Amino acid sequence: MSASNYDESSIKSLDWKEHIRLRPGMYIGKLGDGSSMDDGIYILVKEVVDNCIDEYTMGFGKQVNITIQEGTVTVRDYGRGIPLGKLVDVVSKINTGAKYDSKAFQKSVGLNGVGTKAVNALSSSFVVTAYRDGKSKTATFEKGELISEGKETKTSEENGTEVTFTPDNTVFKNYHFINDYVQNQIWNYCYLNAGLAIYLNGKKYVSKNGLLDLLENKTNADDLRYPIIHLKGEDIEVAITHTGAYGEDIYSFVNGQHTTQGGTHQQSFREAYVKTIRDFFKKDYDASDIRQTICAAIAVKVQEPVFESQTKTKLGSLTVAPDGPSMKTFILDFLSKALDDFLHKNAPIAESIKKRIEQSERERKELSGIRKIANERAKKANLHNKKLRDCRVHLNAEIPAKNKEEFQIKKLASTIFITEGDSASGSITKSRDVDSQAVFSLRGKPLNSFGLTKKVVYENEEFNLLQHALNIEDGLDGLRYNNIVIATDADVDGMHIRLLIMTFFLQFFPDIVRNGHVYILETPLFRVRNKKETIYCYSEAEKQKAIAKLGGKPEITRFKGLGEISPDEFGKFIGEDIKKDPVLISKDAPIQKLLEYYMGTNTPARQKFIIENLVVEKDDAIEMEPEEVLV
Repeated sequence: MSASNYDESSIKSLDWKEHIRLRPGMYIGKLGDGSSMDDGIYILVKEVVDNCIDEYTMGFGKQVNITIQEGTVTVRDYGRGIPLGKLVDVVSKINTGAKYDSKAFQKSVGLNGVGTKAVNALSSSFVVTAYRDGKSKTATFEKGELISEGKETKTSEENGTEVTFTPDNTVFKNYHFINDYVQNQIWNYCYLNAGLAIYLNGKKYVSKNGLLDLLENKTNADDLRYPIIHLKGEDIEVAITHTGAYGEDIYSFVNGQHTTQGGTHQQSFREAYVKTIRDFFKKDYDASDIRQTICAAIAVKVQEPVFESQTKTKLGSLTVAPDGPSMKTFILDFLSKALDDFLHKNAPIAESIKKRIEQSERERKELSGIRKIANERAKKANLHNKKLRDCRVHLNAEIPAKNKEEFQIKKLASTIFITEGDSASGSITKSRDVDSQAVFSLRGKPLNSFGLTKKVVYENEEFNLLQHALNIEDGLDGLRYNNIVIATDADVDGMHIRLLIMTFFLQFFPDIVRNGHVYILETPLFRVRNKKETIYCYSEAEKQKAIAKLGGKPEITRFKGLGEISPDEFGKFIGEDIKKDPVLISKDAPIQKLLEYYMGTNTPARQKFIIENLVVEKDDAIEMEPEEVLV
C-alpha cells in the first residue's frame, strides 16, 4: 500500500464562505429538513433576528417584521441600520461587526460576528438592505458570493435593516418551515423583551409581563397548584409554579437566547431554588421532592457569555461577567432574598409549595422499594436481552476538548427508534448509523397507562426498561437521545401501539414531548418500480403519480409492516432524508383532558368522532383519516 503524499500541495486555504459551506454543522448545528425545532433553517432565522433583538435592547426600534413565504424569509427591523459603507463587510467578512466593542453591545447574543455570514453562505439567495439617516444601500449574494452592490440612494424609509434569504436546498434538502416552531421562537423573543412587537406574516406577537406570560402560555390554569411567582432583578428574571404533571419543566435563557440544553445558569437555578426552599421551611427536604412537578423559567444577562457551541444551546460561563460573581453566587443571592421575601409575604402560596413537596416525598417513599427492585431487574435485563441496540454518542455525553463542534453535531443527531417486534428492529438495526442511532424493541402492545400512577412504570417490564434506556427516571437532565422516534407498522395495530407509547410519555414524562424530542417515523406505504426506476410513495396519491410516470404495468408493493422493508431499503428512509413528524402539544391543550378523550373509557363523544371521520375507499375497505400528529 503506497503512502499518501504530504507536501505543500496538501495544504489548502478556504475562504470564509467555502469553509462554512464545507462544514455547516460547525456554525448552525445539524442541518435537517425542518421537522426538528433545532434544525438549521430555524438557526438561520434566529441568527438574523438576534441582530434585531440586539438593536432593541440597545434602545433602537420597537418592532420587527418577519415574513416566511414558500421557503423564503424576510426580516425587517427598525434599529439604527448597518453603516452603509460597511454593509458588504458586515455580512460577508468573518470577525467583522460592532459586537467586538463591548461598550456598544455589553450583553449581546452574537459576540463572534459569524451568524449573518453563515446565513449568507448557506442561502441560495441573500439580499440585505440598510436604511440609515435618509439613505439606503442594497447588496445581493448567492451562496455567499457577492452578485451586486448597489449605490447609496435617498430614501424615505425609517432607519433599520432588511434581510431576505432563501436557504440553499442543496444543503437543506426538502426543507420546510413548521409554523409552530417559528411561533415558539418568536414568543421567546417577546417574553424576554417585554414591549417588543414582532409580526409574523402580519400576525402580531407581544408580551407585557415577560416570563410570567411564558409560564401562563406553557401551563393550563386548572393544573396550577398556586399562582405563578414572578420575580425580577437587575440582569435576572424568574417565574416559578408547580403543576400536576410529573418531572421538572425549566426554560432557561441567556441574553435573549433560549438555551435548550441548559447550562451553568439552569443548574445554578435548580440548586439555588432547593437551598432557598430548605432555608425558608428550615427543613432538609430531598432535592427531588422540592423540584418535582416544578415549571419555571429563568433569564439572565451575562457579559461576554461562553457557549458550548456556535448554536448557543448550552451556556458554559461560570461567571456573569469577566470580573463579576460566579453564576451560582449571583442566582443564589437573588433567590435567597427575592423568593424568601415573596414567600414570607404570601403565606398561602408558601403553604401550597410545602404541601406539594410533602406529597412528592410520600410518593417517592412509596415507590422506593419498587424502584430498587425495578432498577435491579433492569440491570439484569440489560445483560441478558437485546431490547436495546445502543449507539456510540449520546445527548448527555461530555463534550471532549478536541473536535467539539463535530461531537456536538453527533449529540444533536442522537436518535432512538422505538419499534414493535424483532423483525422491524432487525431491519433498522442493520441499516442504522451506529454512531448516532439506537433501536429499542417492544414486545407486543404496551399497557394503556392513562390514569395510572408512576408505580406502573416500575412494575411494567416494558416501561421500566424503556425509561432506563432513555435515562429519564430522574428527569430530562440525563436524557440520552435528542430524538425519540416511534417506528410502528402502517396498520391499525401499529397506529394503536403508537398511541399507547405517546400516552406513556404524555402521562409520565410530558416535558419530553413539550421540549420537542418525540417524533413519528414516516415510512413509505408503497414501492412502485420497473426495470429502470424505483419510486417510494407515502400516500395513495403519490402511488398513482408514480404509476403514471413509469407507465405500463409496474410492480407495486404495499408495505404493511416495517419488517417487510429490507435493511438496504430502510437505510434510505432513516438516513439524511429521514421523514419524521414531530409530536406537538399546542399551548392551550390540557394533556389530561386529551388523554381522557382519546385513551379513557369509551365515550359517546369519541364514538361520534370516529363515525363522522370514517372514509370508504373505492375498494370498499374502510380506513380512518390520516392521524393528526398535532395533539
